[in-house]
Amino acid sequence: MTTGAAGRPLIGVSTYLEHGARWGVWELEAALLPAGYPRLVQRAGGLAVMLPPDAPEHAAATVARVDAVVIAGGPDVEPARYGAEPDPRTGPPARARDTWELALIEAALARGVPLLGVCRGMQLLNVALGGTLVQHIEGHAEVVGVFGGHPVRPVPGTRYADIVPEVCFVPTYHHQAVARLGTGLIPSAHAADGTVEAVELPRASGWVLGVQWHPEMGEDVRVMRALVEAAAGV
Repeated sequence: MTTGAAGRPLIGVSTYLEHGARWGVWELEAALLPAGYPRLVQRAGGLAVMLPPDAPEHAAATVARVDAVVIAGGPDVEPARYGAEPDPRTGPPARARDTWELALIEAALARGVPLLGVCRGMQLLNVALGGTLVQHIEGHAEVVGVFGGHPVRPVPGTRYADIVPEVCFVPTYHHQAVARLGTGLIPSAHAADGTVEAVELPRASGWVLGVQWHPEMGEDVRVMRALVEAAAGV
């Protein structure tokens, strides 16, 4: 385990790489991450480090230096990744980020490093394991640029149900969702309309969980704390 100060596990979080970021007199390309992610990691007892897009051949070495990986939310996964034509409502591709994060997922799975996918991260985990996505659903991102919320129900007997055993109201913003599950993945929470809201691999495959909502936008630290504890070997 690669722990930091006071034995706190090091949690790597994937990031955006965006043009036109501004600070002071500068407008430059920047590696960006909404502050909610590192704050949630810190509140859950971990140390956060950003993992901006890099060449995929560096993913294994990167994963080897952290105790857990979080694939953050963000743009739509390119439909070509799961053999589909783009829907007109699907956003523009983020190919460098898709490539890097798929490599991070593959490396984390191969090494047995605890892995959490958030929103896009859950969708990309599903795609990495051969699954497909619904490119547009209604009712989960009702106001552009504004997080909404709805209840999710855990599936009894799953890892997620152990972490959050009750129906829980979660912050959400997405217009895509899991269609066909990737190899080995099981659903571990659903929305009232049946949308798969969490997926995981069986316990024997290590600590792997994806959630469709945005825990970094809420107050509930239980999912992130469970990741941090897995990273610490608790």
